[in-house]
Amino acid sequence: MKYLLCFSHLSWNFVYQRPQHLLTRFSKYYKVFYFEEPKIGDSDRYTVNMQDGVYIVELIISGFDDFTSRRTQNLILLVMKEYDIKEYISWYYTPMALQFTDELTPERIVYDSMDELSAFKFAPPQLISMEQELFDKADVVFTGGHSLYQAKKNRHHNIHAMPSSIDKEHFGKARINQDEPEDQKEIGFPRLGFFGVVDERFDIELLRNVSASRPDWHFVIIGPVVKINPDDLPRAENIHYLGSKNYSELPAYISHWDIALILFALNESTEFISPTKTPEYLAAGKPVISTAIKDVVNPYGNAALVKIVDDAESFISTAEKIMTDPDRDHWLRTVDHFLEDESWDHTFEKMNALINTVEITNKQKQINHV
Repeated sequence: MKYLLCFSHLSWNFVYQRPQHLLTRFSKYYKVFYFEEPKIGDSDRYTVNMQDGVYIVELIISGFDDFTSRRTQNLILLVMKEYDIKEYISWYYTPMALQFTDELTPERIVYDSMDELSAFKFAPPQLISMEQELFDKADVVFTGGHSLYQAKKNRHHNIHAMPSSIDKEHFGKARINQDEPEDQKEIGFPRLGFFGVVDERFDIELLRNVSASRPDWHFVIIGPVVKINPDDLPRAENIHYLGSKNYSELPAYISHWDIALILFALNESTEFISPTKTPEYLAAGKPVISTAIKDVVNPYGNAALVKIVDDAESFISTAEKIMTDPDRDHWLRTVDHFLEDESWDHTFEKMNALINTVEITNKQKQINHV
């Protein structure tokens, strides 16, 4: 079996999202090693644990200095030696990993550009130049959405839009009345819910204004708070921050919501995002209200699957219409038809086929050269 070495800025157990969906599927065809971003510890060492069919590698270094990249690369080489990894694909989620992988000699290089990382809070200044280096080295590039593809399509000869997809069976469980989670039981109705990372992309002011205008509506916020001060989040009796939940738990929470929310501010960090939660909410059978994120407006807003709002007033009027709509059957049939061919399995198959095409092309070049 061949190997796939993935280098990511995200911890495997942070939030179950695109990398986990894809790499668990690739693990059926490759031995997948997922190298997390290095962490500070008491010594230079690594740990390897198997989760979801993937080898999760935690890299620990004793501190940052002029030799940090070299020391990190040495740990990676030790992992490769221990597991006798010789023929492999290098898969990048962050260009910053180039700092400690320059000695690797992969058969192919894949860059899965799931977000515009340079626009995120605390992004390192060298990220832009390192991404260009990764574009120069990569054999194939994928983008996490169509707007990101449009922004980067002229930077690589073999780049493809691969929007994040859905596990319909998993989120479809929300359509069946699930047992109410304990920490949501006492929350009143109507419930408007959001799950995801609460960071600089989150529309704090929209939540503050709507919750203040409709104190009888209850807002359920699920997910970790990162890169922003939790004290900046609005606090009220009708706003309920429930913290992080396991991916397996999400359908039980969503099942008892009236409306699902995509609460993202329109700023530099959200210009090219393609929220995975959009099709997940729809697969759960919940009406969705979203701000005007490009990859939500097109295609979901234009297909009348998601309601697009631009301020608290339009949010409130839209939510009121949803709550008084007596018949959602037609909308739900339209949703199911739209999502019919969407799945992580299909996305994986398309990506794997393109990677294999690169392999065939490279072999043909070698034959012609001989």
